Amino acid sequence: MTSFPIRIRCWINSKNKLKKINMDQIYKDLQPEKIPWNIESPPQALVDLIKSEKIKPCKTIDLGCGTGHNALYLASLGFQVTGIDISPAAIKIAQEYAEKKGIPCQFLVADVTGDFHEINASFDFAYDWQLLHHIFPDKRKKYCENVRSILNPGGKFLCVGFSEKDAQFEGTGKYRKTNLGTILYFSSEEELRTLFTEFFQIEELKTLETQGKYGPHLVVYAFLSLF
Repeated sequence: MTSFPIRIRCWINSKNKLKKINMDQIYKDLQPEKIPWNIESPPQALVDLIKSEKIKPCKTIDLGCGTGHNALYLASLGFQVTGIDISPAAIKIAQEYAEKKGIPCQFLVADVTGDFHEINASFDFAYDWQLLHHIFPDKRKKYCENVRSILNPGGKFLCVGFSEKDAQFEGTGKYRKTNLGTILYFSSEEELRTLFTEFFQIEELKTLETQGKYGPHLVVYAFLSLF
């Protein structure tokens, strides 16, 4: 067992791949503004998707919602949003933001790679902005099965995760450690095409640049539908 900053504990197997990380501790130990992925403004790719009317207000689930900024953005546009995250501390913050802003939005603690027993509704749109790179390849099939199980016929799914072409976090390897001690998995377009083809119809899959809190990132953008 190896210790990382801010009391995050990681369990690593013989191939040096992270098996478990206590993400909740990040939200407990850091102020929201200090968390790198906690950005108040919605990502431009999501804004563009809505402006294009490829997605219109509907029942939506935000996967890995964190402190809820994107969920609240969608809810402010008339989407019926449920935000889920594995971190109870993040969900508590998201609920407080929703109450403060007076925006109706449901938030639940749930693990996207678990049995999904917390989710007892179906949705027209599922949204993952940069949760995917926290999910390692051995858990991604279960993740896709879970998302597919909660989508209505014809439902849409937007999934965005770090590209292996991104130069951040020393810029080498599929597994990279961040300044917080978290381990991320960087994907290629081809491996995500292979993953998603089993579960969804691919409408669009590409690599694009998106703005992070401290600089730009290259991400793989996948816009999918339920066949």
